[in-house]
Amino acid sequence: MSDAKRVVIRAPNWLGDAVMALPAMGVIRRALPEAWIAMASVPSIAPLFDEITNAAQDESIVIRDPRAEVKTLAAGAFDTAILLPNSFRSALSTRRAGIAERWGYSSSLRGFLLSRRIVRPRGKVHQSAYYLELVRALGLDAPQEPPRITVRAETAARAKKIFDEYGIAEATRAVGFAPGAAYGHAKRWPPERVRELVIRLSRNAGSIALLFGAGGDRDAGREIESSLPPDVRVINLIGRTDLRLLAGLVARCAAFVSNDSGAMHLAGALGVPLVAIFGPTDERVTSPLGGGAIDGRNAEPEVLTHPVFCRPCMLRDCPIDHRCMKKITVDTVFNAVVRRLPAREAAG
Repeated sequence: MSDAKRVVIRAPNWLGDAVMALPAMGVIRRALPEAWIAMASVPSIAPLFDEITNAAQDESIVIRDPRAEVKTLAAGAFDTAILLPNSFRSALSTRRAGIAERWGYSSSLRGFLLSRRIVRPRGKVHQSAYYLELVRALGLDAPQEPPRITVRAETAARAKKIFDEYGIAEATRAVGFAPGAAYGHAKRWPPERVRELVIRLSRNAGSIALLFGAGGDRDAGREIESSLPPDVRVINLIGRTDLRLLAGLVARCAAFVSNDSGAMHLAGALGVPLVAIFGPTDERVTSPLGGGAIDGRNAEPEVLTHPVFCRPCMLRDCPIDHRCMKKITVDTVFNAVVRRLPAREAAG
């Protein structure tokens, strides 16, 4: 591998997966300190690599049009491609781009397209460990480490401007909420529970709520916002941030509450004290990594689940009564958040 001089890493296409792949990217960077390393990713993920991450790539390439991916990669004159996605397309594109060394898992019937084929690990492994196993199989020393993201000064300034516009003082306990999930409704803690939690945190812990999400989460945001009493303040930023601004705003939060989502992984990697709510998906595979700080102490993200016979089912919509999420109470989540807020006693 030391012969690699111009390397392109094909990043995963989903935010959560891309964050979980950061440690593996960091291993590649350390193993090839003299190589030119480019990160190729889709437009929705590319801004992640404009911040400071484990990856520390030299160049970011945006795959804006899948039909032009071959031409885009060929222009880089790369000698090595490391494929983190399992897709057939990613292997085919690198071969058609004339990249001599193409390394990745031999999945999706793409083994014949790879110059170095790695057998996928058996059994359940965390997604971050899954990417690390790939680079270990390539002969690299890959210790387990968390994904790390630090926002750049310009991103922090954009986030501060938003806080200033809404009159959120530096000392305010802002608690971020990601009430949606791209995977499906089954992953969502009921909006009425989020509403009750926002009220309790406002009245008993002195916090202000910030709602984050993509455009498809607007209905959930409106449902939460429209039913709040006048004395509880919420700032609804759902569908109003790009990825870098989202990272900057989340980084300013005192704590973060999320379903299993890309925003959850982002918050963990930013080191924000995090409470993650899991229902149909498997926390053994996609739990958030990283650790925030509480009064100077490291704190691992807290993952909340409720044991029911049918989870993890991995279904997008629950065919019965959504018991895996409905049985996670507001009390449980409230107490978990308060444990993560900076030093101040919460009444009640």
